Amino acid sequence: MLTHKGTQTIKTERLTLRRFTPDDAQAMFDNWASDERVTRYLTWPPHKSPELTRQLLEGWCAAYENPSTYKWAMEYEGELMGNISVVRISENSEWAELGYCMGHAYWSRGLMTEAAKAVIDFLFEAVGVHRIAISHAVKNPASGRVAQKCGLTYEGTSREYFKTSAGEFLDISHHGITRSEWEKLKAEG
Repeated sequence: MLTHKGTQTIKTERLTLRRFTPDDAQAMFDNWASDERVTRYLTWPPHKSPELTRQLLEGWCAAYENPSTYKWAMEYEGELMGNISVVRISENSEWAELGYCMGHAYWSRGLMTEAAKAVIDFLFEAVGVHRIAISHAVKNPASGRVAQKCGLTYEGTSREYFKTSAGEFLDISHHGITRSEWEKLKAEG
């Protein structure tokens, strides 16, 4: 049984993961939400205005009232630079699926892997999930490397599974880690 804790602040070596506020709209718009390079493989198109980003954040912030909402803003050196969230969760089967994106200026520094490892630990330790999944577009192998670096195992690819906001059908790769696999990784240090 899952024990929901809601979105708690998590600190890592380089990052602070925290709840969004509507006042994050300008930084989110500037740093990633308006960038086609970031949104290319996501369900939503680049934002056209900070006002649109603020509306989205107002909805996200209202969702924090539900303790099964897990949606973190990622800060690096005091700058809002991305987000990581539980995009799907199953109460009955006790699993969670993560989704994430961050500003292009922060790519290839290991920051998303650092954030994902912290969220994975939180979900196993505090919430009590049995399994965590990450899915990504085959055309976005960097997202798959994050999953692999976090100890998730490649489990297969669904062909033309996902339609982007631009109308392209993408093949999606699936990765997962179970509680016993995570415990083994933690024990190995």
